[in-house]
Amino acid sequence: MSINNKKTFSLESIVRPNILTLKPYRCARDDYSSGILLDANENSFGVILPKNDDKLFKENGETLTLGIENLNRYPDPNQVNIKERLVEFRKVPNIDYFFLGVGSDECIDLIIRIFCIPGKDKILITPPTYGMYSVCANINDVNIIKVNLDVEDGKFQLKTDEILNVIKEQKNIKIIFLCSPGNPTGTALSHESIKILLEDENYNGVVVIDEAYIDFVEEEKNKNGSLVKWVTEYPNLIIMQTLSKSFGLAGIRLGVSIANPNIIQLMNNTKAPYNISALTSHVTYTALSQQNILKMKSIKQQIRSEHNKLISSIKKISGIGKILGGNDANFILVQILDKNDQNIVSNDRAHQVYKELAENHGIVVRYRGNEIGCEGCLRITVGTPKENEILLKNLSELLEGDKKI
Repeated sequence: MSINNKKTFSLESIVRPNILTLKPYRCARDDYSSGILLDANENSFGVILPKNDDKLFKENGETLTLGIENLNRYPDPNQVNIKERLVEFRKVPNIDYFFLGVGSDECIDLIIRIFCIPGKDKILITPPTYGMYSVCANINDVNIIKVNLDVEDGKFQLKTDEILNVIKEQKNIKIIFLCSPGNPTGTALSHESIKILLEDENYNGVVVIDEAYIDFVEEEKNKNGSLVKWVTEYPNLIIMQTLSKSFGLAGIRLGVSIANPNIIQLMNNTKAPYNISALTSHVTYTALSQQNILKMKSIKQQIRSEHNKLISSIKKISGIGKILGGNDANFILVQILDKNDQNIVSNDRAHQVYKELAENHGIVVRYRGNEIGCEGCLRITVGTPKENEILLKNLSELLEGDKKI
């Protein structure tokens, strides 16, 4: 056997330059993956499906198998039965308004690929926000324009006038990505500010609203809930939702886009032929039954109750600063104060607490201090009552120990 002595091959010379310099999205589990996991905004109460044998689910008293005997066949490429349930759940006219992706991340990537010409077009984002908008743009060689949220006093709302000026001055902005409720802010954006962008005469692009946490918004108290009903009025609006959060189904990787049927058709034309597996489809269909939607809403209320208790208790801990942002998601954004001067918010101390909780106490939260308006902040997912109790005890001991130094 001859040995290949070819020395002229250079991987770096043939890879796209933007991929060589790409900074990948850092998942919540990149640093720590075991313990009490309050870092990824999952549903700590678990899946909304019955806890039966892992090969069976029950719906309206009927036992449904996962259909393993049919896994030799490709799944339905159009997921019609799931979309029919989504029509009823989200009150949208028909299935033509829905696209299903492998998580919202596939939806983000497809939207950029459909609307943006590499090396020419741009997206606009409003930091602090979800990191995958930038990662997908970088992968697709699409420029990123940033207009920070108004972070004063932790309000985290759009600077609408500044965005309008940027749209007027910058050419080729094709997509505006907005996260509502925001990540890591937990704040629902003002509907009025979004409407201004949708109706701006200088903007000939789409507005994408990421509503991953929308089911946690208390619409009886906050009028800035879901904008899904606007898709029939605005042909330039795309809503993204997911079953990862309120339904407790992060593991099945199912994202939903809701938009004018003309946009949905483009997304269906561009996606891989069988992007949603038969197993994911089955679990999704079962989760969207009336019985399981009621269960989701019940668990959501438990999370809301724990959310309020967590905020009330964590505020009492010495060394905790402000609770920033809104209360519209299943997490809180907490400032950590300096060890030696508790009039100062400290990135260093926040990162130390993050590491100490994970490495010495088995509690994983998320450090967010490197994001605009989140200096010195930890993002903490609302856990179960027991998990929250353990978190508060250990966090209190850590920060109370600072006073003794």
